[in-house]
Amino acid sequence: MDPLLLLEQAFNGLQFGIMLFLIAAGLTLVFGIMDMVNLAHGSLVMIGAYLATTLIAWTGSFLGGLALAIPATFAVGALVEVVALRTLYRRNHLDQVLATFGLILFFNEIVRIVWGPVSLYSGLPDYLMGHVEIFPDAPYPVFRLVIIAVGLSVAAALYLIVAHTRLGMLIRAGASNNEMVGALGVNIKSLFTFVFALGAVFAGLAGMMLGPLTSVEPGMGEPLLILAFVVIIIGGIGSIRGAFIAAIVVGLVDTVGRVMLPVLLRAFVDDAAADTAGPALASMLIYILMAGILVVRPQGLFPARTG
Repeated sequence: MDPLLLLEQAFNGLQFGIMLFLIAAGLTLVFGIMDMVNLAHGSLVMIGAYLATTLIAWTGSFLGGLALAIPATFAVGALVEVVALRTLYRRNHLDQVLATFGLILFFNEIVRIVWGPVSLYSGLPDYLMGHVEIFPDAPYPVFRLVIIAVGLSVAAALYLIVAHTRLGMLIRAGASNNEMVGALGVNIKSLFTFVFALGAVFAGLAGMMLGPLTSVEPGMGEPLLILAFVVIIIGGIGSIRGAFIAAIVVGLVDTVGRVMLPVLLRAFVDDAAADTAGPALASMLIYILMAGILVVRPQGLFPARTG
């Protein structure tokens, strides 16, 4: 196999892992602190993508549109938490699953009503459309490198907030015992609203980064939600560090596996069968990985108490 192709796919895997981390970070915050199973988290990816695409077209500026879409996504997340989710915290997980599944249908219909069923496409400014040589004769898209840089910056900022600020102390305490935090005078409702809205921003940011790479369409975040759940299960529910490491591992296994498995299978079967079976087996790899890790560490690689 061409080593430059393998290197490029490794960068693609890193970029995909960063996208998964942005989604999984909000999901693990919400689940770890609120004990809330939110199936509608993928819909926030879609909302962020639609808001960014619309605001970029409205402002005529890519960065300006993103700057407006981020607080708009925060506001949507806060509104959803206050209106729809606040009454579900003391309900069992099955009730939460059913209610948030209903939110998925609601968001998909709202998007179709406001933006229509046709996919939208978000272009990139000229300064993000080029390539840079990460190694000689190995060009790589600038925008994908930007996604990697943004994701790493968000991960570092989130670590600093959670580990070294008063807000992070409250978030960690809320994850351990939110009733005690409330008894100490902290407005736990406001804390929950902020955490949920922050998670919505992370998911929306993933959608904003994903939009220019693919298309913006109803339901675009739902396939990523399944992978995000795999990430937080592997990393450890409620652990930001675990979500980051697991997301990178899942991204690399999925992306590099799709390239390498067909090549390896060609040694045993014909090319057509290898090209058909390779991607299918690659899709199974992350679930095999999850099962293997859970056998050894049922709580995940980095449970919240060590995260």
